[in-house]
Amino acid sequence: MEHEFWHERWAKQQTGFHEGTVNQYLHDHWPELAGTGTDAVFVPLCGKAHDMWWLNDRGHPVIGVELSDIACKDFFEEAGEKANVHPGEPFTTFKHDDLQLWCGDFFQLVPDDLKHVRLVYDRAALIALPPEMRQGYVDHLTAVTPEGVQMLLITLDYDSNEMQGPPFNVSDDEVFKLYGEDYEISQVLKQDMARDNPFAKRRGLRNGASESVFTLTKK
Repeated sequence: MEHEFWHERWAKQQTGFHEGTVNQYLHDHWPELAGTGTDAVFVPLCGKAHDMWWLNDRGHPVIGVELSDIACKDFFEEAGEKANVHPGEPFTTFKHDDLQLWCGDFFQLVPDDLKHVRLVYDRAALIALPPEMRQGYVDHLTAVTPEGVQMLLITLDYDSNEMQGPPFNVSDDEVFKLYGEDYEISQVLKQDMARDNPFAKRRGLRNGASESVFTLTKK
């Protein structure tokens, strides 16, 4: 999956993966992971998720990494906020107080970039990637985050004969396979998606789908 694919999706506003509201699983399960602390949060492949404002409003400094400059600009404009833009390589940074979007390739991150991060939130990164890219994504995420980092991971599973991603289907077993060597994993929720769910109806998922929520701690 090349960069041009994602640039084209954002340019054509083909962003069905963008929720437009704060994710309910984040709202419900973040306190279990983070408590009342205000540690820095990393949001990989963040798009323009409203979830980042929610995290920042709760005192967390936030760094999101996103390939599309359209998404980065829209994120602030749609919230009625101005960002200070700092062009650079390998990332152009969009900063508003202690909320930052780094526009560029996730795989260009190095450990020094995230050495202060203690929390990771992944709602739409792993499921945005086809199977052949997932192990590389997990390996790089593991390489650039500090020991002991904690993660909230949300996944989606469905019959791949009924729909072609993104978002892609990721089974619970695959999560344990991808992360099991380097993380302690706890599955805190698995919930069937109703057949009349707007997403399921729009994408023709007659056999339904399920969503899972995991907490992970890097060993």
